[in-house]
Amino acid sequence: MTELKQAIEQRLIPWFLKNKRSMPWRTKRTPYRVWISELMLQQTRVDQVIPYFNRFMKRFPSLKSLADASQEDVLTMWQGLGYYSRARNLHAAARIIQDERAGRFPESHEEILRLPGVGSYTAAAIGSLAFNMDLAVVDGNVIRVLSRVNAYPRDSGSTAARRELQQIADALLPEGQAGDYNEAMMELGATICLPRNPLCGECPLSSVCLANKSERPMDYPVKAPKKKTPHIVVGAAVVRNRAGKILIAQRRDKDMLGGLWEFPGGKQEPEETIQQCIQRELQEELGIDVEIGEFLITVKHAYSHFTMDMHTYFARIRKGRPRPLECKDYQWVRWEQLRSVPYSKADLYVIEALEEYFKKGGS
Repeated sequence: MTELKQAIEQRLIPWFLKNKRSMPWRTKRTPYRVWISELMLQQTRVDQVIPYFNRFMKRFPSLKSLADASQEDVLTMWQGLGYYSRARNLHAAARIIQDERAGRFPESHEEILRLPGVGSYTAAAIGSLAFNMDLAVVDGNVIRVLSRVNAYPRDSGSTAARRELQQIADALLPEGQAGDYNEAMMELGATICLPRNPLCGECPLSSVCLANKSERPMDYPVKAPKKKTPHIVVGAAVVRNRAGKILIAQRRDKDMLGGLWEFPGGKQEPEETIQQCIQRELQEELGIDVEIGEFLITVKHAYSHFTMDMHTYFARIRKGRPRPLECKDYQWVRWEQLRSVPYSKADLYVIEALEEYFKKGGS
């Protein structure tokens, strides 16, 4: 451990300071910018986050501007990043900081941890990067680096392993250099200690890496066999009225993708056709009886814990008027106005198909 700690201080951190990638949150570093970037970076690649971060900062340049915005505005700017509970928690936390702390970001680890949506990883990242607290972060990149340099033998996804790897990261942290240490470990995992084909010949820790010495880096981190990912089939409807407007529904805050808008529908039940599924779901969700028309698109999409095929059809109301029975709200909009509210990525594909349909003369 002593040799590894020395290598981190003498080789890894200097390597990082010389070779670190240019990222917008690494300039003009403030607690607010660190907080936003860390929440965006959870389970999302850096190259995907950069344009979102820049747009978000342009729209909400300060904590006050974020706190003063509506949740729908925040979700619209987050649209496409996924994991929308992060955006809802971000907005709630901004309002707490604005109302209870006069807009001053909390400066202790315990206070940061109390913010909605902030767990141990995010609190350590904010604390180390914004306030230079001696807190080590352990994300997927760090787990891979620690597992390889130590030839760590346990399943890295287990609770016990995560606890032990956190203890190892804490022990390796050079006092007073937490920010550089954390970023260096994550940068190494992202650019050199890759999941496949790691660049061991370019690694500043190669001489102390046990996986490299055994020439078996791909054996680490140890992972239990993956369980089969569940798959669901969903039916959704583009319901149009006589004026040509389209019916969209807003998900309830407590539901998955809460606060976002969608083309109404839901999961297909056994022994049910997709048309029957759509009719049942719209009756339950909005209290309307619909006639299913022309097929529009099938959207294939993967979420974190399941995959989905969403079959989307045009429809018209035969009986009833929409009511928000199992949704938060609904509205009728012209197809040109569909993008004025936030949607999940799957529904955005439907919007793209609709735009193409109408531009080609569909009516």
